[in-house]
Amino acid sequence: MRTLLTTKVARRTLRPIADLIDQRIDRRIRNSLGGGSAGAPRDLASLRNRQRPLELLLDGTGRGVSRLPADVHLARAIDELASVTGDRAGAERNIAQSFRLLIALESLGVGRIAGGTMNICGKLSAVPLLDPPNDEILEIGTLYGMFGAALIRMMERAGRDPHLTIVDPLAGLQLQPGTTEGADPTGVPVRGSAVRTNLGLVGAAGAAARVQQGFSEDPEVRALVADRSYGVIIVDGDHSAAGVAADLEWAEQIVAPGGIVVLDDFGHPKWPGIKEAYEKHMATDTRLKYLGQVANSGYLRAA
Repeated sequence: MRTLLTTKVARRTLRPIADLIDQRIDRRIRNSLGGGSAGAPRDLASLRNRQRPLELLLDGTGRGVSRLPADVHLARAIDELASVTGDRAGAERNIAQSFRLLIALESLGVGRIAGGTMNICGKLSAVPLLDPPNDEILEIGTLYGMFGAALIRMMERAGRDPHLTIVDPLAGLQLQPGTTEGADPTGVPVRGSAVRTNLGLVGAAGAAARVQQGFSEDPEVRALVADRSYGVIIVDGDHSAAGVAADLEWAEQIVAPGGIVVLDDFGHPKWPGIKEAYEKHMATDTRLKYLGQVANSGYLRAA
């Protein structure tokens, strides 16, 4: 907790809560010391225990992963984002805003956003800073729709008018070839009603989002959503080499000139097929150019 609250970005993010806790701790310690030192250690321990409600807001209980980033991970994400976008001030601002948004949506929504804290915040921060050529967004693989909702909000904060299209099987649980997935740590089934609830949290743009149930390699699904050129394509579906290769091949066809393609879990040791598919694709006559990596997401721009 000390590491989180003393980082520059996270301190700004949690300042109202942290300041209130600090004030109450200081007041209680002064009162205890003023009345004699015997009860001070006991009172201080009691006050520290009262920080548990704040930890419940941020730890992994009910979502499977903690939202308590260490200082080194925050600093690295900001540095990588600044390198990819060329905008350090924007990187610091967007990481802070996206962190607050992540906590808010997971507190209010149904389910969770898949991925580690800096991976999520990196994607939410990078896309608007990379200034895509249009506001059409395709998200391949959504889980509960909460990331798409968050990206809508971050794009709106950048003065954009996002239009989101989602493709996902919505099969009751998170699907990945070669893995056996049990019930989600949130206890929530992966289904369309949850996606719609979460998209509704961000207003009209969320309510207007297109949700196409099915697999991204299905020709019928592709035909239904390939009616436009996308300024942003998030590739976060099938993580196998074959699945990522198929999604990259499709992205080549439907991404707008200057558009951004995001490869989630890029370089993650659990999913070697992602980088394998990327390397094979980049050896072809591709429109895509590698921009860089931020917290296990790779960023490409179309010619």
